[in-house]
Amino acid sequence: MARTKSILTEARQIERAVTLIQLGARLQVLESETDLSYERLLRLYKEVAGKSPSKGQLPFSTDWFMTWQPNIHSSLFLNIHEYLNKAAALDEIDNVIKAYQLYSEQIQAHGLEPLLSVTRAWRLVKFVDNGMLTMTECSKCGGHFVTHPHEITRHFVCGLCNPPARAGKGKLAGSLQRGRSECEDSHADAAH
Repeated sequence: MARTKSILTEARQIERAVTLIQLGARLQVLESETDLSYERLLRLYKEVAGKSPSKGQLPFSTDWFMTWQPNIHSSLFLNIHEYLNKAAALDEIDNVIKAYQLYSEQIQAHGLEPLLSVTRAWRLVKFVDNGMLTMTECSKCGGHFVTHPHEITRHFVCGLCNPPARAGKGKLAGSLQRGRSECEDSHADAAH
């Protein structure tokens, strides 16, 4: 029985690794989230992706998540992640995978390119778990957005309610503004 369990556990780990590779995860994420050896992960990566994994360090700064467009994408992902955390009994990495898949579907449904890679999404969850980032409610729209934990949150206004001046151009701004308007309309309808 113990032998069968170890084979099933290994099969599950390989399945997780394959899914992460297909989503574009870096090798360091696979090493962190599976018990498979580096050599096996490297062979698996080459077989699934058809190329060697990218070299270099993982993103380690929280600053990227604070810039306007990445913050909106990161906030969407993290809201999905938090919802799944409450609604589904998944292992943490499976929660990240599912949340990332749902984030990607939402972005593509609006004809946008995902700014958040699965590696950055994984890193974002680690930053939140370690208290380096948090979610703050916007005082205007009530949405929850990624912020630094020591920001004054009483009058926090998100990047959708108060976009930077340069945000008026491009496909993302138009789509986000339409989405915000639809959200405000549904809130108004619900209030009446």
